[in-house]
Formats: sequence, C-alpha cells, structure tokens
Amino acid sequence: MNHASLEIAAEDELRRQQDLRLRIFLCYSTPCVAAGADRVRKVLDELITEHTLAAELEIVATGCMGPCSRGPLLRLRHANGSESLYEQVEPEQARALLLEALDEPSSEGGTAQALALDMPFFARQTRIVLSNNSEIDPENLDHALARGSYGALSKVLQDMTPADVCAEITRSGLRGRGGGGYPAGVKWELVRKSPAERKYVVANGDEGDPGAYMDRTIMESDPHRLLESMAIAGYAVGAEQGYLYVRGEYPLAAARLVKAIKAAERRGLLGSRVLGSNFNFRVDLRVGAGAFVCGEETALMVSIMGRRGQPVPRPPYPAQSGLWGMPTLINNVETFANVAPIIAKGADWFASFGTEKSKGTKVFALCGEVVNSGLIEVPMGISLRDIVFDVGGGLPEEGRFKAAQTGGPSGGCIPADHLDTPVDYESLQQLGSIMGSGGLIVMNDRSCMPDVAKFFVEFCRDESCGKCVPCRVGTLEMYQIMERITKGSANMHDLELLEDLCDLVQETSLCGLGMTAPNPVHNTLQYFRDEYLAHIRDKHCPAGVCQLDHVPVLDMPEHASHLIIDREEL
Repeated sequence: MNHASLEIAAEDELRRQQDLRLRIFLCYSTPCVAAGADRVRKVLDELITEHTLAAELEIVATGCMGPCSRGPLLRLRHANGSESLYEQVEPEQARALLLEALDEPSSEGGTAQALALDMPFFARQTRIVLSNNSEIDPENLDHALARGSYGALSKVLQDMTPADVCAEITRSGLRGRGGGGYPAGVKWELVRKSPAERKYVVANGDEGDPGAYMDRTIMESDPHRLLESMAIAGYAVGAEQGYLYVRGEYPLAAARLVKAIKAAERRGLLGSRVLGSNFNFRVDLRVGAGAFVCGEETALMVSIMGRRGQPVPRPPYPAQSGLWGMPTLINNVETFANVAPIIAKGADWFASFGTEKSKGTKVFALCGEVVNSGLIEVPMGISLRDIVFDVGGGLPEEGRFKAAQTGGPSGGCIPADHLDTPVDYESLQQLGSIMGSGGLIVMNDRSCMPDVAKFFVEFCRDESCGKCVPCRVGTLEMYQIMERITKGSANMHDLELLEDLCDLVQETSLCGLGMTAPNPVHNTLQYFRDEYLAHIRDKHCPAGVCQLDHVPVLDMPEHASHLIIDREEL
C-alpha cells in the first residue's frame, strides 16, 4: 500500500458503509464481554443469517463505548443517520430491537432500556483519544482506514522531516499521560539528537493502578491508532524497532494488538518500506507477568530485555541509554494515542483544548460511588465537580461526596472543599495529589480515610520489587502502623513514627514506586487528620468501617503484669 492507495481504501470502505441499510454497533470491550456481549452477538449473527441480510446489515463489534457499568451496550445506526443506544441488553431484547428496525416488530424479548445520546455523560466529553472507540471493529483494518488511520503517518512521510515532527509535538504542549507529565516533545527531541547506531521506541502498556483501565481500553479499542503513532515516533527519532509492553492481565488487548500488527504489515503500513517510502518500522509485542513495578520505565526496559523487572538508577536516562544501551523513546500508551491526531489536525488545534500548561484532554476511569461509572475523556481544566456531578451523574442514593482519589497508589484524596479545582497537572499537585495515569475513584461519607490510605500502602508493600531497603522495609513498617491505627492499638507515638517513616521512604527509595508510596498517607493526614486522631485517641472510626477491637499495648498494664508473673513462674 502506498499513499494513494491508502486514500482509495479509506474512500471505498466509507462508501460500503454508507450503502448499508443498518449498522449495529455492539460494545465488545472487556466489561461488556463479561456482561454477556458475546451472547448478544451470537443471537444477532443467527438472525442475520436466518433472514439473509448480510449484504444489507453489519454488526460492528466495537471497543469501549464508555458507560461500562451499563453493558452490554448496543447502538443502532440507520441509513438516514438516525441513531439509538440501549443499555444492559439481553440477547432476546437485541433480537427484538433488530426485528423492529427491520419493520418486523416482535412482542417477544421485552423492551431494552434506551440511553439518551445527549445525556451529560456523553455531551460533556471531548473525545480525541477515544474518538474511534465506538465506531470501529478494532480487528478490522478497513474500519480504521475509513476513520483516517495511517493518514497522519502518510503526511509525516511525505511532507515532514524528523525535526519537523518533534517540533510539532513540542508545540502542541503534549505531556506524558503516564503520571509524570514530562513534556513529550522534549523527550522526543532528546532521543532524536542522541547519536547511536540503533534506537528504539517503547509503548508502556503495563497499567497497574487499582481501578485504572484507560490504556487497556485504548489497546483493545483502537490498536491501529497506537501502532500508527509509534511509527510516527520511530520516524521522528530515527528508530526502526518498536516494542509494545502489555500487562499480562490484558489478554484481549494483547490478542487484538497481535492481529493489528499482522494486518498492518500485510498492507505495507508497518515493516519494510512503510507506505512505499524508505522508512522501515517493526513493532513487537512483549507481555508482562503482572508486576506493578514494571510500569516504571527502567524496570519495564529490563523486562523487555529478558531479565527480572527491577528499576535501575537514573541517570543515564532512557533517552541516552535505554534498551541494550541505545537511546530509547518510552511513552505511555495514552500519550502515543494523542500523537496521530496532533499530526493530522495540527499542534494549534490540540493546544486549543485544556489549560495554559496542561494541553489537550485526559482519559479517566471514573468509578466508585458515582452513578455513571466508566471511561471518560474530558478537556484538561474541567472542574472535579463537573466530572463527578455532571459527567458522572453524582452519587447514588443521594450520598454525600467526601473525596475523590486520583493517581492510584501514588496519588491522594481530594476533599469536598476542593471540588471546584480545575483538573490539571499543576492544580492536583498543589492539593497533594497527582494526575497519575487516570484512575478516579469517588468516595462517599461512608469511606474511612485511614483505611483507604492503608489499602494503598498495602498495595505498594505487596508490589515492591524488594531491590532497595527503604521501599522493601519501609512500606512494610508503614503498613503495620496503619494496621495498628485502623485496629485501635496505635498511640500518638505511632503517628509521629508514621510521618517520619513516610518522609524517609519518600526521600531514599530508588524508584517512583517507593518515592510515591507515602503519598496517600501524607495526603489523608493533610485533609483528614481528625479521622486518624479519632482512631488513635477515641478508638472510634467516624465512618463506621474499622473494627477497633485491638487493645493498645501501653493500655494493658494488667495483661502485661500477668505476662510477667507467668514468666517468673516459668
């Protein structure tokens, strides 16, 4: 395939789709498959075969449509452009919907619940990264071509130099979406200017934050967007080899990426002489073994090279010495997913979204105590209140908002007093939290904040690779103190010790996991210190979550004396 045939293929596929009488979009992401989307698909396939309608209708098994708690989701699009969306669709309901759309209404199967396409959950979003999710079958390359995939790569190869591409990414203001927020263009330029015989591009899909599934959804829903952006990056920095590192718990994403790579290679969109040019770019998949620490870039690269995934000290940074000692560009999956739209529509267009220092949009996995949980994409700078109460529909059962946790185990909890804070890198950092990769957990007044902090400390303790003492031992000690606090056996000395220990772990750990492990404790102490004091002094959990049934050691004189007597008797 060359530049001209790429356009022809896209136009042919668009015409084919426009000639169809009806297109049936069935969400086939992991949550909807788990909710029964495969059973719905089977019924629809049988009905189309039974009525010999394959030439008139098409079932599109799409990526994530967004409201994951309402799956399986089904959308019908008629030839005149009218659309309707249904939630929690059962197989017989899908059959009835299709028959009705074919003017053969059936009284069997019941009525599926319709969802308004203009509800705030959809209307308040700005979809750049997720724009193709509900429109294409991720295993169908022609669907992706019809939506403009590989057009940005074609533009780069025909009209731009590598320096032009790096400059465009820099001008867009794109920052890393994996948590650090480092300017992507600066990183690209560093790799481009690093002299070396070989260079590499790596997409970090080892997403491990509790409650986060943004990267998984991108890989499952629009794999060609990711592959195209990696190829653009390869051209920009001078790399001919890319690696996609996928979390081991994401088998559907890995399977779709493998199919996408093979399909792109067969059509000349990856591999040798991409689009008929002199540019070669190959992508290989590496599946992780589920270690959270491999989300850290140096540990991830060690894992790609076949060794145990543990971080190494920096500098040198990957841009100077990464895979096999060569300059390596490593970005998060969501970061890459922004690249193709930036090249296709321009840096100014991208920079028109967001705030002065945080450009574009951010994908969040919105979950917890919220009516509309699911995957959302909103412009940077939107307030937390708008996300929770407008896009998310507020809290169920008229619950009272207490806090929103962002940034996973490295982040913090934002209290109700800061609901109007704009969600961008700087504002969240000022509140003691971070953007992180995009997990956003809403909590009501029945959540105990010391217990929430303990959960994340326990997570870091379990996921510590054990290489450095501050992280390996420090997170264990932190957890044990948190355990005493939430069990009722802590005293004020424990609280002082916990704060000192948090500072020590933060300042002396080797990598980001250890450095940020104390964040949930620091943050909840900043905003909810009264809850810690209630547990320690009053032996009372204000939220009613903790069972404070352990007796403090210093409050056990009788037990202690009894033990001494027993020893003397021995």
